[in-house]
Amino acid sequence: MIKFDKVTKTFGPAHALQDISLEIHKGEFISLVGQSGAGKSTLLSLIIGEERPDSGRILIDDIDVSRIRRTDIPYLRRKIGVVFQDIKLLPNRTASENIAFALEVAGEKASVIALEVPKILEMVGLEEKAKSFPHEMSGGEKQRIAIARALIHKPVLLLGDEPTGNLDSINAWDIIQLLLKINKSGTTVILATHAKDLVNSIKKRVVTIEKGQIIYDQQKGKYVL
Repeated sequence: MIKFDKVTKTFGPAHALQDISLEIHKGEFISLVGQSGAGKSTLLSLIIGEERPDSGRILIDDIDVSRIRRTDIPYLRRKIGVVFQDIKLLPNRTASENIAFALEVAGEKASVIALEVPKILEMVGLEEKAKSFPHEMSGGEKQRIAIARALIHKPVLLLGDEPTGNLDSINAWDIIQLLLKINKSGTTVILATHAKDLVNSIKKRVVTIEKGQIIYDQQKGKYVL
């Protein structure tokens, strides 16, 4: 599904990623681990076309995203859901409105939005929070709404960039359980994190990055740094 072929990305004199080769298959759940500054976020940014590699190729379903036109990037991103540590919900919109907004900006019909938003709220277990504003929700609830917003386009790939970073251990594990549920439904999930205990509990493939290079790739791995 995703192939990094000898990808290098630099920022000034520093290598964020150096000669990375990696294959990710449809339906996988991958924990992408490493210390801050190891290159995890850069790798995710390259997948969504936010950054371009200095050399090498990045293929998603045989589309070379390293050479895709800027005008086509929004269409690529509709196939990819992204969840950040910084949740970025709109403070003056309810949970339902935050999710609906992702469809509104894509020009979706109001009838479709009215049908799909309740479904996704049910999937993340927050039907009762449909009319709640972000300041009325807990950190874990807000992160679930952010995941629902990322899923509303029915993406084939979900990226999580430290989505549990601001949560306590109980809420963090709830988010991991939700991501595993999403993965079980067929969505490929890439979770960038440095939460050792969570990674070790997931018992899925672990790719470890250090100083811009992949140093471990384990099918049922652990956080080894």
